[in-house]
Amino acid sequence: MAGRIAWLKTIDSLFGRMAVPLARLFALKAKRSEHISSILLIRPGGIGDAVLLVPAIQAIRKRHLSARITVLAECRNAAVFQLCPQVNNVLLDDRPSGLIAALRTNYDVVIDTEQWHRLSAVVARLTRAPMLVGYATNERSRLFTHPVAYSHDDYESDSFLNLLVPMGIESSRADQKFLEVPAEAGHKGDALLTPLDTRQFAAIFPGASIPARRWGADRFKRVAELLATFGISSVVVGGKEDREQGEVIVSGGVGLNLAGRTSLSETAAVIEKSALLISADSGVLHIAVGLGRPTVSLFGPGRARKWAPHGERHIVINRELSCSPCTTFGTTPPCPDNARCMKEITVDEVFNAAMMLLTATGALPSSCCKKDWIEVARTS
Repeated sequence: MAGRIAWLKTIDSLFGRMAVPLARLFALKAKRSEHISSILLIRPGGIGDAVLLVPAIQAIRKRHLSARITVLAECRNAAVFQLCPQVNNVLLDDRPSGLIAALRTNYDVVIDTEQWHRLSAVVARLTRAPMLVGYATNERSRLFTHPVAYSHDDYESDSFLNLLVPMGIESSRADQKFLEVPAEAGHKGDALLTPLDTRQFAAIFPGASIPARRWGADRFKRVAELLATFGISSVVVGGKEDREQGEVIVSGGVGLNLAGRTSLSETAAVIEKSALLISADSGVLHIAVGLGRPTVSLFGPGRARKWAPHGERHIVINRELSCSPCTTFGTTPPCPDNARCMKEITVDEVFNAAMMLLTATGALPSSCCKKDWIEVARTS
């Protein structure tokens, strides 16, 4: 997957700039109707961006109750929109049939939600919709009727909401649950969690899109062991690539390893049942936020100001070294310091953060004393 993403970025860099002036030759429809009946949102990229786009989709639906909302996504993030019933149709831009279907359909508004790369802006222009909205981050801005400013200092969900302003839609950030788990996935999640016998559990996602964001299975394992001493089991979620780490984390009987055993919707169903999620900067982290679950998140290379969860139910651990964040528009350069920003995050910090949230939300047994878990953390 990482190799494919790098290849796509290279293609965009090589051909995107050349495609922009050619795409401008495609004239737009002259007249824009006041009645909006069909909207296309283009959302390439990973799971996290797709999740944080959902509040904007819901704001559109609230204003345009009868409009048909289509999302042009990728195979790697399309499943997110199963958690958003406001979407009528999902097409895949990395499948020729999906891209062709998008280009052959008439839309009143097309919103390109990609932040930097150019090819999605070219696709938006080729639809010839009378209203084209997108970020003015480079020469791609010339392809839109309504270019919108983009800032690395804005929370990403807020950035997506800014794209709706040209449509006359102004909406505040969704600080509560905004994802919906399908009933079938919920039933599957319940079945997978049966071995826990209704015990409280923390969901742990050990994966990340790049190695520099990974904290390490051994450290997650130690956190799981500490939580187990207070009656909190751990359930590892993730894809097949996280399966081996999951086995390490739950070895010793501290929980379940469900990595590689669930679809994205079923993963969401498991997280929805959890007391909290512990994760590095990842798309799974944003799913937990969208489900209204407390989170402990570990940030290093990524931009916490843009991507970290907000609110009292979320604790963000970030060393804030002078060299971080180093990720810009989804690209993280090789680290000369062996990802020190992640390695300096300690087990006791993560455990303490988890215990603080478990205490605040009433998930811990009443017999648990704060003095006890602070002492456990200190001696770990």
